[in-house]
Amino acid sequence: MRDFYEDPAVPVASGSPRSLRQARMLAEALGPAAHGARTILDIGCGDGTAAATAAPLLPGHRLIGVDWSQDALRRARTRMPYAVRGELTDGGLPFRAESADAVLFSEVIEHLVDPDAALDEIRRVLRPGGHLMLSTPNLAAWYNRALLLAGVQPVFSEVSLRGIHGRPGTEVVGHLRLYTARALREFVAASGFEVVRLRGAPFHGVPRPMRPLDRLVCAAPSAASILLLHARRPSTRGA
Repeated sequence: MRDFYEDPAVPVASGSPRSLRQARMLAEALGPAAHGARTILDIGCGDGTAAATAAPLLPGHRLIGVDWSQDALRRARTRMPYAVRGELTDGGLPFRAESADAVLFSEVIEHLVDPDAALDEIRRVLRPGGHLMLSTPNLAAWYNRALLLAGVQPVFSEVSLRGIHGRPGTEVVGHLRLYTARALREFVAASGFEVVRLRGAPFHGVPRPMRPLDRLVCAAPSAASILLLHARRPSTRGA
């Protein structure tokens, strides 16, 4: 997997519609920096495009990119002032416990072998009451439901790191896990977070004629292309 993600040909950026919606949710949760600058970690920052999209909506706040791919970090540093190497294992993030006010976790969890350990590590670095903004493709997206009925492998799912088999699309991106809205809520809650809300976002890879419908379906997050989940670390330190 390390060799796979260090390959410059592997995509490390997501679409701006998701990034904008997620940034708006975070800006609403944090409030203006006039009330105090907050530290935001963009974990799995990739090439920094999501952080660059979010930055204008988060003026005055401190945004730090984190990734373990050296190739991604080289590209991220051209778009954001701070980008450091870190891993989502026990103590793998180079930050003290309870040192971050928010974490952006955008289209990362579906790539992980051990998502449980990743959320444990995120919970460690978040302050009590800190925000987690997580996005991930939706296994139950409206078109995936139709594809499964037709016996076709769902979009976003992959059976190989070498090629696409049995589903639409041409890019191999290394998805190991996929979530429905219900599964994502339950998983995040079981990891010690309070789920605040769940929204939908469109997928930039949907064919152009289908994009108006894809945006419309976002009103029903359980069928949307992308799941945007806002959760918080409980405010009580013992929680």
